Amino acid sequence: MKDKGTGAGFGKTILFGEHFVVYGLPGIASGIGDRTIAEIEPAEKYELIDNRPATPDYKQKKKGEMERSMKMILDFMRIDVEKNPVKITLSGNLYCTSGVGASAAMATSIARAFSDLYELNLNDEQINRISYEGEKGTVGTHSGLDNTCATFGGLIWFIKNLEGGENTIEHIDLKEPIDIVLANTGISQDTKEVVMDVKSNKEAEPEKYERIFRDYEAFVHEARSALEGGDFDRLAQLIDRNHELLREITVSCKEAEEIITAAKENGATAGKITGTGRGGYVILLTPRKDIQDRVAKAIEAKGYKTMKTTIGY
Repeated sequence: MKDKGTGAGFGKTILFGEHFVVYGLPGIASGIGDRTIAEIEPAEKYELIDNRPATPDYKQKKKGEMERSMKMILDFMRIDVEKNPVKITLSGNLYCTSGVGASAAMATSIARAFSDLYELNLNDEQINRISYEGEKGTVGTHSGLDNTCATFGGLIWFIKNLEGGENTIEHIDLKEPIDIVLANTGISQDTKEVVMDVKSNKEAEPEKYERIFRDYEAFVHEARSALEGGDFDRLAQLIDRNHELLREITVSCKEAEEIITAAKENGATAGKITGTGRGGYVILLTPRKDIQDRVAKAIEAKGYKTMKTTIGY
């Protein structure tokens, strides 16, 4: 065993597929450069110190999720922190709120740090499996998309295997990186609650949701082709269409709509909720650096925090 183990997990943004991936439809997501760092070292008692930057109410609202996630990780890795106590310190530059895959980044970073501490030499597939278990504590039944982005990074085509077998994970190659702005609504949500609410609505209105799901499936393959072919005009149209469907399943919010309106008035070509919804982040397509800067400035002028980053790196 080493004196200290360290590990990192990427943040993520979803271009297509929030909530739809849970039901076996394809999703397109990307890791981003911002990440969570975990450091683990032997200690006299078990301790978890969370120094991650975050939306003011994020850590309080996510406390229960975080505790469940840690239990899932420790149980799956068969680590007894009562018999062998450790101090876990979380840090990094990933600003934590709903929609950026913060819980998955945390789970991945902790799995990698334990692997480093105990010299387990776990590969990315094994780390991803542990992170998947950790995400069960935050979401319950989930797609596996967030932990895959947190572990592997890059741009990913993802399909959840509803029969319990291996998920489809394919890397998408881009002709050039895409500049985006991620805007933070400042609202945190319990992911599991929102996922279950969408499920309840789907069961209550099956015909409406079947139509929405058909609409989504009809254009997500075209979105992949647009990404691979560098057709960013068509990509923008399809991102907007995806957001229309997210409105229909009631996971947008007035803050997200205000952000999207301001962004488009300043040159953004598309915008949508990314992640859980009803808060969290909005992803905005900004095809040039000057547009990216202008959009970020306009949104910040309305009181929201932004992150200028790139997908497909």
